[in-house]
Amino acid sequence: MGKLIDEFRKGWRGAAPPSLGLSLAFAVTCLLVATLARWALAHMRPDVYFTPYFPAVFFAAAFGGFRIGVITALVGGVLGVVVNFGDALADPSRFALLALYWAVCALTIWGVEHYRSLLVEQRRISRRLIEEEDYRKLLVDELQHRLKNKLSTVHAVLHQVLHDQPQIWARIDPRLRSLAATDDLISRIDKGGCDIRDLLISELGPYGHVRFSLNGDRLFLPPKLAVTLSLMFHELATNAGKYGAFSAPRGLLQVSWTVSDDRLTVTWDETEGPSVDKVSEPGFGTKLLKSALSAFDGKSEVFYLRTGLHCTMQCRIPKSG
Repeated sequence: MGKLIDEFRKGWRGAAPPSLGLSLAFAVTCLLVATLARWALAHMRPDVYFTPYFPAVFFAAAFGGFRIGVITALVGGVLGVVVNFGDALADPSRFALLALYWAVCALTIWGVEHYRSLLVEQRRISRRLIEEEDYRKLLVDELQHRLKNKLSTVHAVLHQVLHDQPQIWARIDPRLRSLAATDDLISRIDKGGCDIRDLLISELGPYGHVRFSLNGDRLFLPPKLAVTLSLMFHELATNAGKYGAFSAPRGLLQVSWTVSDDRLTVTWDETEGPSVDKVSEPGFGTKLLKSALSAFDGKSEVFYLRTGLHCTMQCRIPKSG
């Protein structure tokens, strides 16, 4: 019994086609209910012959398909002509109503079948999209796993090569750990988002906590915005480590953020770094900084001041995470 109920539930939802026996049984039930309703109506209007069978045809076609709908319509028409709940006999007018009944049933069955075909196509597309999404997640997880293994291998090789040069290793080791932490962070926030302060600490921590200050209230970032900002912060931090404030002994960084309505403003301000005499042609990092926030109705501006690099990032915070 439970299996039969489960088959009926799947067939009604369109998840799986019902068996022929179940479809016929459902059509017979619809016809019996329609005949019972016709008997009840006959106490008020004995000339109601076919109207109660329209819902039966509709539900039978929706559940069992085109053929079951046609069979239900034909049987309903025969019942409307043959079965009487009074003294009236079948006259030519009843046959005219029968023709009209079958014509309306044909339109009903066509409409239901058209809807069923659209539903089947929609389910097929949804199933394909789900499979592609599962494959994408599997591929991303595999790539992240391989990237982590490669980074671990590079870390081990460099540690072995620079075993006799601890000063150089002390400068390289935090950078490699920062890259690994960034990869792990991106894989986590891609699913659930994170706080902007935690994001900045993860990116800037390897350069020393005394080299930067963070000013702003705690702010949870939705996943897509968190991933985008993590890439931008990583690019800015890498640039600061190579050419900016973190490359100078006395260099400092101050990052602050404010929120007004649904707009986020982040300010990246470097001081006491090397003076910028000449700005090179825009590379991938610069293009990333200037275009990454466009998906969030935002923009970023980069200024090379004498005191150091100054970057302002503005964007809209999505309401849904």
